[in-house]
Amino acid sequence: MWVLGIDTSCDDTGVGLVEDGRVAVNLVASQVALHQAFGGVVPELASREHLKVIRPLAERALAEAGIGPQDLSLVAATRGPGLIGALLVGYAFAKGLAWALGRPFYAIHHLEAHIAAAWPEGLEPPFLALVASGGHTHLFEVQALGRYRLLGATRDDAAGEAFDKVARLLGLGFPGGPEIERLAREAGEAIPFPLPLKGQEGYDFSFSGLKTRALQLVEKGLPAPALARGFQEAAILHLAEVVLRAAEDTGHRVLLVAGGVAANQALQERFRQAGLQVHFPPRGLSQDNGAMVALAAWRRYRAGLPPSPLGLGATAYWPLEEA
Repeated sequence: MWVLGIDTSCDDTGVGLVEDGRVAVNLVASQVALHQAFGGVVPELASREHLKVIRPLAERALAEAGIGPQDLSLVAATRGPGLIGALLVGYAFAKGLAWALGRPFYAIHHLEAHIAAAWPEGLEPPFLALVASGGHTHLFEVQALGRYRLLGATRDDAAGEAFDKVARLLGLGFPGGPEIERLAREAGEAIPFPLPLKGQEGYDFSFSGLKTRALQLVEKGLPAPALARGFQEAAILHLAEVVLRAAEDTGHRVLLVAGGVAANQALQERFRQAGLQVHFPPRGLSQDNGAMVALAAWRRYRAGLPPSPLGLGATAYWPLEEA
């Protein structure tokens, strides 16, 4: 069966096709060049760009798969959370297509889609899932498909957001994660950064202190590569410390790491050395994309979870525990 998934939760327009749980097509129209001059995403510009590209991108995806709209069995889109104007573009397009074709429609939670991208076939819950991206840093206990318990979340900036802001301080490009990672490789040594929330009993995250420390170091004129490496090492160590402590406390030995930050090679290496069974998304599925939405819908359909009513609206705020 063919599943079409659409994601327009932020600035990237994602259209993906999944055939029987296998990603067949994954197209992403990036808006990096559009927003780069502003150092971050401008919501109104993002919405307008989604409107321009959503239909031709969907048509291209179908053409690359060698199928037509009538070959689709399910249609899915990100319902939330995200930028509401951006969300509405892909969500309305997908609902309209599902209605016109008479196909079931699945409204997918953005974080569940990220988890689905890293969830290998045959892995059964329970396990832990860390979603770290430009808009989210959340740690969940996945009890079953559709059943999630939030263990901790960021108290301020998301991990990817902090990478973007520190990259801006260093005069680097947007998005900042790949730029920080590239620059960090040039450093002979790292400038030390303090570990956030040291000694906490819970499983929350915080990146605002690292960002402030980076600003102080930039103002002192310290070398950018050593600063980038120090920031990256501290951010990764913070993520790992919280997650590994949660794994020890809960007894879980399986971890999924998803979201754009999961593509960071230094982060992947740190978690692979942690003694857990760790899974990351395949290449191309870490960033926001439509294929992960299609994967989540396919899993829900296969598990017997009902489709969504077409009258259900998009939402900027939607806790995963309520999905």
